[in-house]
Amino acid sequence: MRIPKKKNSKTTPYIIVIGTSAGGLQALVKLTSQLAADFPAPVLAVQHISQDATGKVLLETLQQNSSLSCVHAETGMVLRAGYIYLAPPDQHLMVDQHEIVVAKGAHENRSRPAIDPLFRSAAVAFGNRVIGILLTGYLDDGTVGLKVIQDCGGTVIVQDPADAE
Repeated sequence: MRIPKKKNSKTTPYIIVIGTSAGGLQALVKLTSQLAADFPAPVLAVQHISQDATGKVLLETLQQNSSLSCVHAETGMVLRAGYIYLAPPDQHLMVDQHEIVVAKGAHENRSRPAIDPLFRSAAVAFGNRVIGILLTGYLDDGTVGLKVIQDCGGTVIVQDPADAE
């Protein structure tokens, strides 16, 4: 599925960003499967995956279990409600105003894609209009980004560690 790269009336001032570690597929599916097709904000998700993976399993699993359209993010895509944008393998996913930025960049927290670049960029671009969600994880990736979201007035949600894989 190709998403137009030009601006249109479906851009949104709100954004949901989700980060999860490699073991978080089940949690991510459970969360996104509850979102209606007319969900009023774009959802951007980073899951730690191997740099040699295609990301196809994640994409197909979310497509099969969510009423939202699910795509691998590409630089220049305009954020639209009703979509889940996934970080491509071995690339960071970030936002700049209402567009997506995908970049190789250095590993962060031993990961690429990493959660913190997405969370930080969303906080800077959307301020108090971002909700950051950190699901099951390993080590610290996402914690600094959540702090930036909180400092910019956004909302942060962390999965209960007792429920995490």
